[in-house]
Amino acid sequence: MPEGDSVWKAARSLRAQLVGRTVSRSNFRVPQLATADLSGRQVTAFDSYGKHLLTRFSGDLTLHTHFEMDGAWQVVGPGKALPRSFEDEIRLVLATDGPTAYALRMPVLKLLVTGDEASVVGHLGPDLLGPGWDEDEAVRRLSCSPGRPLIEALLDQRNLAGIGNLWAVETCFLRGHSPWTPVGEVDLRATVQLVRRMMRHSLDHPGQVTTGDTRRGRTHWVYGRAERPCRRCGTPVAFRDSVPNEHYARETWWCDRCQPGPAPSLSERPPRPGLRRGVDEESFGSRTRRLRGGTGLARG
Repeated sequence: MPEGDSVWKAARSLRAQLVGRTVSRSNFRVPQLATADLSGRQVTAFDSYGKHLLTRFSGDLTLHTHFEMDGAWQVVGPGKALPRSFEDEIRLVLATDGPTAYALRMPVLKLLVTGDEASVVGHLGPDLLGPGWDEDEAVRRLSCSPGRPLIEALLDQRNLAGIGNLWAVETCFLRGHSPWTPVGEVDLRATVQLVRRMMRHSLDHPGQVTTGDTRRGRTHWVYGRAERPCRRCGTPVAFRDSVPNEHYARETWWCDRCQPGPAPSLSERPPRPGLRRGVDEESFGSRTRRLRGGTGLARG
């Protein structure tokens, strides 16, 4: 799932290529916006808030998108178009007097008055990567439920916006806490400072590296490494699958030895997690498709 730093980088890429351009043609391929037309409007801004992207146009109009599991923006140069193999993935074509942008597999597209943006992001906690970052408020929100498992509190965007499963799992490891440690037993300020430092580092470096080693298969401590030796102690990395209908019970990796504390019983863990469908560090990010000769992929 795209995380806050990925969406921030997508906004930066789109901003550089499209802000100031005038829309020559728009084509929404979602029923609720099938008749919407952005032609003649100027693109004025691309701003991220947590995992949300706000695209602003002249005339006090904003397009709100959320990437969820697999959304992406693809931009191609003037006079170019996406190959036909992308056709069934396109949710919006945004042609301008320069490049053309495509929203691919985008599950959330909503047009709203720019002054009403709070209706889609106002419920979120402080944005870890935003100019209005408020560490004290983030710590306060996290501490409101002292008995809540740390992993769930970090993933709850109402506490602080932008953390996804990768950053939450790796933060728990680096702080030496079981993901299910109650937040009341955690130094929340140090935890928040760590995850923000890692995410900010990611903004100007390729990938999402937590180990400092960018070599393939060496980028993460425990994320995507079920049954492989812990990089610190050699203990096989433990894994719990996501729990259906529990929003914050995601796929979770941890080291039983390096992260002491509460943990799921053995009966709750897949017997052979290495053979299951889940994320594998070796193939992390492999679903990204890029165009040869294009202007690049703005993927969140």
